[in-house]
Amino acid sequence: MKTKIRVYTDYKSPYAYVANKPLFDLEKTHHVELEWLPYTLRIADYLGSVDDRSPHYWRKVRYAYMDARRYANEQGLVMKGPKRIYEATYSSAGMLFAQRNGFFRAYHDLVFDLFWTHRLDLDVLEQMVAVIESLGGSAVEFQAYVAGPARAEVEAINEEAERLGVFGVPSMLFDGELFWGGDRIDMLIKRIEQKAQGIAPPTLAIPR
Repeated sequence: MKTKIRVYTDYKSPYAYVANKPLFDLEKTHHVELEWLPYTLRIADYLGSVDDRSPHYWRKVRYAYMDARRYANEQGLVMKGPKRIYEATYSSAGMLFAQRNGFFRAYHDLVFDLFWTHRLDLDVLEQMVAVIESLGGSAVEFQAYVAGPARAEVEAINEEAERLGVFGVPSMLFDGELFWGGDRIDMLIKRIEQKAQGIAPPTLAIPR
């Protein structure tokens, strides 16, 4: 039986984008099964309006995109800065729809690529429908899903993620232990290997 690892991602996140390859590589190198779920970063909710953000904040933003682009360059990926703040419910719903209809990986790779090369607006339903259709999915069924249970399902996944401690992406959940960020994948690999060897993980409680 393969070891299961839950991965939370968001198509708007540059760090989630560049974490894809090393995460998918785990399925080849460490006999694991990845369970991908959407976690929608509600940027406006926790950062406030654009006008209220400080120069310190914008320095961090510029650095974050520069840093993510370093990882992208190493993988031969194109990464253009987002043109505006996006609402990702449609793309998250598309992830769930693609999983249930057998074309998740193709959808996942295509949406990331199109978004980060400025060829897709995640919050324009017509464009997301076109992506689904291009991969052989049913436009009618996807639109019915979006108009029906999709938003509630995405919200329920977000709420469960937050109960489990998730606050950002990419986040990996393995045996109840949370790893946030692509730079924690090496640490995740160590835990996977320790489990395979029967080594118990260390106690992680913060001392008082």
